[in-house]
Amino acid sequence: TDSDEPYVPFPEHGLTAGELRGRLRALRADDVDWRRGRIWSLIYWAGDEHDEVVHDAYREFASENLLGPTAFPSVATMEKQVVWMLLDLLGADPQLAGGTMTSGGTESIILAVKAYRDRARAERPEVSHPEMLVPVTAHPAFLKAGDLLGVRPVPVPVDHTFRADPAAFAAAMTDSTILACASAPCFPYGVVDPIEDLADRTSERGIGLHIDATIGGFALPFARELGRKVPPFDFNVPGVTSMTADMHKYGYGPKGSSSILYRDRSLRRHQFAAYTDWPGGILASPTLLGTRPGGAIAGSWAAIRFEGRAGYRAIFSEVFEATDRLQEGIRSIPGLHVVGEPPISVFAVGSDVVDMMAVADRLETRNWRIDRQRDPDSIHLIVNPTHVPVVEEFLDDVRWAAEGAPAAGIGDNRATLYGVNSRLEAGTDVATAVLDQLEGRYDT
Repeated sequence: TDSDEPYVPFPEHGLTAGELRGRLRALRADDVDWRRGRIWSLIYWAGDEHDEVVHDAYREFASENLLGPTAFPSVATMEKQVVWMLLDLLGADPQLAGGTMTSGGTESIILAVKAYRDRARAERPEVSHPEMLVPVTAHPAFLKAGDLLGVRPVPVPVDHTFRADPAAFAAAMTDSTILACASAPCFPYGVVDPIEDLADRTSERGIGLHIDATIGGFALPFARELGRKVPPFDFNVPGVTSMTADMHKYGYGPKGSSSILYRDRSLRRHQFAAYTDWPGGILASPTLLGTRPGGAIAGSWAAIRFEGRAGYRAIFSEVFEATDRLQEGIRSIPGLHVVGEPPISVFAVGSDVVDMMAVADRLETRNWRIDRQRDPDSIHLIVNPTHVPVVEEFLDDVRWAAEGAPAAGIGDNRATLYGVNSRLEAGTDVATAVLDQLEGRYDT
C-alpha cells in the first residue's frame, strides 16, 4: 500500500475514481477513530447534518480564490459577513471594528503581531527593539511570530490559578513594549487570564492587549448565554484591542479557517501588505497567503448561517453537560483533580498522588488517544459532541488507569510532544530530537 512505501514515484497512469477511493480508505486504516470519541483533541465535530452543510459549501467554492476579490465577489462577501458576525458575537462596535479571515490560529496571531509591530514602526520610531508580553501558558504561535517578525517575547509567569499574573505583567512593561497578549482560555488548562485586570494595566501605559480566543471565541460567548460563569474576555472589556477566534475549532467550520479581529479597524491596515514595483502588476495582500481558498470561507459562512445562535446554544448545551459529567466523575476518583477553574469544555486532569504519564499510557491500551502535558503532569481533554456517548466508558477507564498507575514522582520523566503520542527519553536534547522527528516524518 501507499503507506508502506518509503518513496513513491510520479505515476505514469492515473487510477480510476473507484481505485482512488479504495486507496484513500486504506490510507486511513491506522487513523484514530474520532467518530467514536476516541480522541480528545484535533477534531471538532457537530454532527453529520452540520458537516454535510459545511462540506457542501466547501465543495461549491473549492476552486474559487480570494486572491481575486473582484473576480469572486461572492467569496469576498462571505468573508466580510463572517467577520461582521464574529465582531457582533464578541461585543465589538461594527461601525468601528474590522478584521479578516485567515487560514488558522497561527496565521491570525502572526498577523496580529505584524499589525502592532508595523503600527509601532509608524508611530513610535524610537522603539528599535520591540517587545511583547506573553504569558508562559500562551500558545507558541506568539513565539513563532516573534521569531518571524523580530519582536522579542517577554515571558510572564502565571499565579497559583494558572492565569497570567497581573503584577508580573505590569512589572514586565517597558518603553519597548508594543503589545501584550492574554488567552481566553489558554490551551493547556482551559483557564481564562484575568483580562479586565490586564487591560487596566495595559491601558494605563497605552499598550494594546491582544486576546487569543482561538479556542474560546465561540465556546465562551455561548457558555455565557447558557448561564455559565464566564469571566470578561472580549471587546466588552474596554482595553481589549484585538482578538483571534478560530472557525475550525468550536465554530465547527472547515479546517483552514480562523479570524483576526480589531476593535478599531485602523489597526488592521498595518496588517496589510502592498507591493507596487513588480512586473506582474501591483500586488496587495490582506493576509499572509496569496491564494486564499474559497472553500474554507464558504464553509465557515455556511456553519454560522446554518446554526445561528440557537443552533450553537444547543450544541454547547450538550457539550457542557458532558463536560460537567466528566469533571464530576474525575473529581470522584481518588487522587485526581481538574487543574484550575476552567469555565468551558477544555481542561486538564492532574494528580499529586499518581503518575499521570502512566495513567495516559494505560488509557491508550484501551484505545483512547491521550495528549500529555507537563508543569503540572496532566492529561488534556477537549470535549465535543462525539464524546457524549462515551463519558461513562471513559470515566470507568480513567478510574481503572489511575488505580493501576504508580505513585507520582517515581515514573519516568520523559518529555512529551504535543499532538503526537511520542515521548523522549530523559536527558535528551529535546529541541534537536523534535526537529529530527519532524524530518523523519517527511523522509522515511
